[in-house]
Amino acid sequence: MKNWIFRFCFVFWGLSVSAQMDVAQIDATVQFYPNRFDDVTQLSNFITRDFKTDAEKVRAIYGWIIHNVAYEPKEYEMFNYSFKNYRERNSKEENTRNKTIQRTLQKGIAVCEGYAMLFEKLCELQGIQTYLVRGDIKTSFDDIGREFKRIHMWNVVFIDGAPYLVDATWGAGRYHQKFIKEPSFDWFQTDPEIFVKTHYPDMVEDAFLDFQFSRELFAQLPLIIQNELRIDAIKRPAHGVISSAENQDSITFLIKTNPPKTISYSYNFGKKENIKSFKTEDNFLEFQVVTKSNSNLVIYFDDEPALAYKVK
Repeated sequence: MKNWIFRFCFVFWGLSVSAQMDVAQIDATVQFYPNRFDDVTQLSNFITRDFKTDAEKVRAIYGWIIHNVAYEPKEYEMFNYSFKNYRERNSKEENTRNKTIQRTLQKGIAVCEGYAMLFEKLCELQGIQTYLVRGDIKTSFDDIGREFKRIHMWNVVFIDGAPYLVDATWGAGRYHQKFIKEPSFDWFQTDPEIFVKTHYPDMVEDAFLDFQFSRELFAQLPLIIQNELRIDAIKRPAHGVISSAENQDSITFLIKTNPPKTISYSYNFGKKENIKSFKTEDNFLEFQVVTKSNSNLVIYFDDEPALAYKVK
């Protein structure tokens, strides 16, 4: 998990599942559980005792993790993932997985592997189908335009045969020089079209999208911050890295969205400049921003961050 520049607001892909259960009661019940366990079966037994359906159990698992596990980058130093051959890899990976899960439960600290592996193990003990996903994330200006990297891990879980995307690491809070605890269900059963704005899996089928979207396109995208904006809404500039040589005086934006009341922008998080004139036609919004080379650009709709670009 990287330093986050922005906070994101999301709707859930799994609202239909959540609506069928008393989520407040599930969340309240989990709050009474111990915050540390010696063994994963102990926590699993609590969940078996208190919940009946897979949907209830999955929410309880996620809820306990985001409230009781803190992100700690130094945990990357605890385990050696290197191996000499495939046989050694298989045995070493299982050994590392078990140790990671135990440490996460007992110490209450982890990196993304700890969050995801613990979630996976608890689902397995409940007989719920799930698997780990390795992939890339986009959270800061440095992520715009760079090559694909396998730097994060999250989960796919199946409830009543349907797949759902879960990232307990991001659900626990954010990290900026230190861990900031902010438990949230924003990353629980998240809509795939929202999830893919910040997460791209190593295998594209794990994105569960209804359209073609490559890792190269993911890399090129700007930071799409506003919840209502989907990746196909950004018509111009489509790439997150803007050339000042090709946009010497101004940068033209064309975005498919409901028009905001106000539009503003800032370079390098400096003073916001209001855009006094913009066009709206057929749900398309068109406006211009003064070009400033070698800078980070943020676009605001109604004073809230909507998009972010790098201007070279």
